[in-house]
This record gives sequence, structure tokens and C-alpha cells, in this order.
Amino acid sequence: MATLIAPSNHSPQEDAESLRKAFEGWGTDERTVITILGHRNSHQIQQIRRAYEEIYQEDLIKRLESELKGDFEKAVYRWILEPADRDAVLAHVALKSEKNYNVVVEIASILSPEELFNVRRAYIKRYKHSLEEDLATHTSGHLRQLLVGLVTAFRYVGDDVNARLAQSEADILHEAVKEKKGSQEEAVRILTTRSKAQLIATFNRYRETHGTSITKKLLDEGSDDFQKALYTTIRSFNDHVKYYEKVVRDAVKRIGTDEDALTRVIVSRAQHDLKAISDVYHKRNSVPLEHVVAKETSGDYKKLLLTLLGQED
Repeated sequence: MATLIAPSNHSPQEDAESLRKAFEGWGTDERTVITILGHRNSHQIQQIRRAYEEIYQEDLIKRLESELKGDFEKAVYRWILEPADRDAVLAHVALKSEKNYNVVVEIASILSPEELFNVRRAYIKRYKHSLEEDLATHTSGHLRQLLVGLVTAFRYVGDDVNARLAQSEADILHEAVKEKKGSQEEAVRILTTRSKAQLIATFNRYRETHGTSITKKLLDEGSDDFQKALYTTIRSFNDHVKYYEKVVRDAVKRIGTDEDALTRVIVSRAQHDLKAISDVYHKRNSVPLEHVVAKETSGDYKKLLLTLLGQED
């Protein structure tokens, strides 16, 4: 369930005019920026962007970049991009600047095949080369095989499951992932080709056969990037709501909040299942997510995140 509160009807032209007024004079009226953009869904925001450019012959995104700063500017920028373009930017930043392959894994694992295809297309349009090309350039070995396989997959999305296959591939994953004796290539093949329903059936068979989840104790201090990517892949496919809850939990519990991770989850999921993520966070940590966000962030950045979480002033 989404947390975003957006009107069913709005005037893109009036919104564009209000934003223009917010930019005029001495300083920017950030409250108006949050009130408008924080209460519009993706389709409505794209309408506003087109209206703004038609009226003022100016790119709204570039104007916002010049008017805002810091974490607030980054959050607004990522929020108002089209979803596929946003994910393309997130993947590019994660790959080129942060070497955070988990971001690429979550995008490839959680999106539908059509959505993932749109991200790849947006990536090419924006950066003039493909996501898989960049992945192949910046990684090697099993990590490269896994990441390229994940982003290029076009999986079956139905509910049909082969129970016998689930059992046999649970055993393969046990040998490869847990015992580290089997073929890593086989683990990559399973994770990059099977449908989500088939993978979940395999993970369930693993739990039933071996008495524990496949991700239990998968990571340790000596885990390399490939093992971390395997962990994220399995967590994302198995239960992406719980996966995102952990991303948020890790972002706010560290010394110095990881604003990039916190922003990524909130802006990416506000129109989808952020309410479910927030509920899981509250249940697990005994404190509402909005309270933690209010405590760990400040200023206009905090106001925007809380608005996207459905918290009114």
C-alpha cells in the first residue's frame, strides 16, 4: 500500500505557476515545493514538468537543481524523475561512484520484467551505453555473471511452480551457497533464470529440508561482493518488503544516517508498498518509521520524506 497522498484531480498549469512563484524573489519557498511535488504521483509530476517547460521554456529539474541544495535537492531530484529514469540514475551512481552492487541487485530482482526493461532503455538513453555493458566493465568473475544475468533476465511472471525442480535446486543452492562446495555457476543460473514463484518455492524447500533459511549466516566478515550480491538477490526475491525494512534499519542505526539509502527506499516505494515497509519496521523495532525519520533527518529534507510517508503538517 502506498503512503503518498495525492489529489485525484489537479491542474498541471496551476502547479507549474505556483512552483515558478516559489522560485521568484529572495530565496526559494521550499514549503510550496514540498506541498506540490510531495503530493503528486509520478504521472502528475510528469504533467507538471511538461507544463512548466511549455509555459516558461525552462527545464523544471534544472531549475530545482539551481534552487535547492544538499540532501533535500537530491531527494526532490530523484522523486520527480520518471521511475525508470530514477532507477537508471540509481544504478549508475551505485556502479560508478559507490560500488554498491546491492542497488543494482534490488532493482533487477524487485521490478517486473517490463519495468526492468524500461530501466535498461532509460539507462541507454541517458548514458549512451547499456547497463549490462557497464556492469561487465566494472565487475568480473561470478559477480559479473550474476549482475549481468539479473539485469538482462526477462522472467516468467505466473504462479506455476515445479515442486520437483524446487527440491533439486534447493539442494544445488545448499551445496553452492552454504557449503561452498558446488558450482557457483549453477547458483547464478538458478537465480538469474527462474521465475519469482519458482525461486520462492525453492527457498521454501530449502528451509523445510535444511531447517533454516538460505540467507541465515550466509554473510560474515569475510564475505566478498559476490556473496553479498547473492544475499541481496535471495532476500529481494523472497520478501522484498522485509528486505527494504532492513535497508532502512541499517540506514538509520549506523553512526551518521545513510541518507542515500533512506532516500532511495522512500522515493522508490512511496507509490507502491511503503506503508507495508513502514508497518514491518514498526513491528520489528517497536517505533514508527516516521518517528525515526523525524529524529534522524532535519529541515526541508525531513519535511519531504515525512510528506512522502503520508505525514501531513
